[in-house]
Amino acid sequence: QVQLVESGGGLVQPGGSLRLSCQVSGFTFGNYWMYWVRQAPGKGLEWVSNITPGGVGSGTTYYSDSVKGRFTISRDNARNTLYLQMNSLKSEDTAVYYCAKDSTDWYIDYWGQGTQVTVSS
Repeated sequence: QVQLVESGGGLVQPGGSLRLSCQVSGFTFGNYWMYWVRQAPGKGLEWVSNITPGGVGSGTTYYSDSVKGRFTISRDNARNTLYLQMNSLKSEDTAVYYCAKDSTDWYIDYWGQGTQVTVSS
């Protein structure tokens, strides 16, 4: 069975940093694109970032305009783990963050349960 388990969320002050992790199982992690998607209170789902199988340093990364320059997506294929380093956090980054698996390019087929990120002073 496919499993994606996010961790690392919490409460952080504006300007602070958090690193989210997503531990995956049930598929060959290194063969697939992976995504981070978030949902802020009262809002719809928002694509944040995704990464191709090769990861940073080999693969290609993509970011939404709202997080580009502040967030960094990465992966460790040997450990079946996806990461999202979030710096310079803003209150508008408050959301539940989900990791998700790509089926075929730019199409998500599995989601984790999410981890809450709250940015507040």
